[in-house]
Amino acid sequence: MKSPNNLQTRRQKTSKLKTKKTKKTKKTRTTRTRTAKPSQSQAARQRIEHPELSVKNEPQTQPGERIQKLLAQAGLGSRREIEGWIRQGLIRIDGRCAELGQRITPADRIEIRGRRVNLAQRLGGTTRVLMYNKPAGEIVARRDPDNRPLVFSKFPKPERGRWVTVGRLDINSEGLLLATTNGELANQLMHPSSELEREYAVRVLGEITEQMAQHLLAGIELEDGFASFERIDFSGGEGANKWYHVTVTQGRNRVVRRLMESQGLQVSRLQRIRYGPVRLPSWLKTGRCSELNEKEIKRLRQAFSCDAD
Repeated sequence: MKSPNNLQTRRQKTSKLKTKKTKKTKKTRTTRTRTAKPSQSQAARQRIEHPELSVKNEPQTQPGERIQKLLAQAGLGSRREIEGWIRQGLIRIDGRCAELGQRITPADRIEIRGRRVNLAQRLGGTTRVLMYNKPAGEIVARRDPDNRPLVFSKFPKPERGRWVTVGRLDINSEGLLLATTNGELANQLMHPSSELEREYAVRVLGEITEQMAQHLLAGIELEDGFASFERIDFSGGEGANKWYHVTVTQGRNRVVRRLMESQGLQVSRLQRIRYGPVRLPSWLKTGRCSELNEKEIKRLRQAFSCDAD
């Protein structure tokens, strides 16, 4: 068995472990073949000479944006939450129950749970992004029947809209949790197509051998599909407990813990230290939050190229 310090975790090496996945795209060149235009029929010539006889078959696009996208952008909730409210009949547009995918504008009369929403005013607000150093023992929820501590109770009250968290951390996990008043931004940051990296510091009882690392980097079939680490770095530890830094691009439930458990390793501590370009600062104490400035928010927007609709 190799020493943890000698554990190679780079996927770039063909003979050793590879830790960074590369995407190969095959460029194909297509050419357009020019064909002779067919001669115009008498009816076609008549339509050209008399435009009033023409029939427009072009589909008419309804104005506005999809309801779940626009309401999320206004900070009223995440897309998933809003879709759930629509299915429950909690949202009404101009007096009628909203439908999934329905297009709306700020001029429409919008009611959520019977309360009128001024969408134009909410959309006029500035996007805010919060980073929170979550302690273990808190849950990422707005209410809890067991009265456990909630992360939302630690957030400052926004002037408009409400905070929407970017993903979740389970009750036993700690570290960086992002929240924003722009639900559409939250959706894009969480969307699988963004492939944003999440980096974790994880302490395990035991040691990741070279063979284990190969399996974890190549991928493991879990109960909800295929999952893998993009990178594994040994970061120290003495005795039976060892610390590693691991990187994933999936936001699935407890994916880091489940990958470790697949190799017979027990996770004793898990802390998220980075989400995309945002790293948990050393000065941010546990249970405290800090807002990103405009430059940091712009960098966060530039980190993904998806436009999930």
